[in-house]
Parts: sequence; structure tokens; C-alpha cells
Amino acid sequence: MTDDDFNRRNIQEFRANHGRLGGSFDGAPVLLLHSIGARSGAERVSPMMYLADGDRYLVFASAAGADINPAWYWNLIANPTVTVEVGDEHLTVHAVELHGPERDEKYALQAQLYPGFAEYQRNTTRTIPVFALTPS
Repeated sequence: MTDDDFNRRNIQEFRANHGRLGGSFDGAPVLLLHSIGARSGAERVSPMMYLADGDRYLVFASAAGADINPAWYWNLIANPTVTVEVGDEHLTVHAVELHGPERDEKYALQAQLYPGFAEYQRNTTRTIPVFALTPS
């Protein structure tokens, strides 16, 4: 199964089940990020886990521990005002990359809650970026 097939299946399941997924995402908070391609200008939809942080949604550009950032990272850098689907809600948000102690604290919390994220960081030499998505 390709990444596109995996994402398409998860997007369909997310929408059919009001924001809930099964399988490896069972019970995890997941949102759909609608970003604009940094080079193409086309809309991209990416399912991803998030961490609620007050009124913000924190997302982690882990790429499952790959040595390169996922495409959506570059999309947020180029076009930081995007929309997300959380459950049945559609929200406009502004993305800001976290740095320093705040980034480290939020990533550590995500890794504590979901140990796969600790494994992702161990698998790469890059510091996995964290974005705060704040509703506009």
C-alpha cells in the first residue's frame, strides 16, 4: 500500500467516524491538516496525530523517524494559515513552529503519551519539528 493509499483510507475512515480512526491510530487524537503545496500550490490533506494544548493543536513532523521532514512541514513554512478538521469541525488555524525549551517540553510529553514518537526521534539525527496550530 502506498502512502497515498494509506492516507486516502484514513481520511475516509476519519470522516465516516466523526474524527476517529482504528488500527494503529485507535484511541489516538487525529486531525486532518489541509495545507497548500509549497511548490505546487495544490491543496494537500494529511491525517496526523495531535496533542491538545489549551486552544492550540500541536502536530509533530516526525515522518515516522525519517531523516527528512514530511512535505507538509514545507507547506506550513510556505503557507502557515491553513485549515484542520478535528472531529466534525473545520477550523482555520495559523501554524507556528516551536523552538527551544517549549518545543522540547511538548515533544517529550507527546513521546511520553505515545512512545512511538520517542522511537521516531531515536531513528533520526534531525530534531523533529513541532508546530502549534492556533485557531484564527
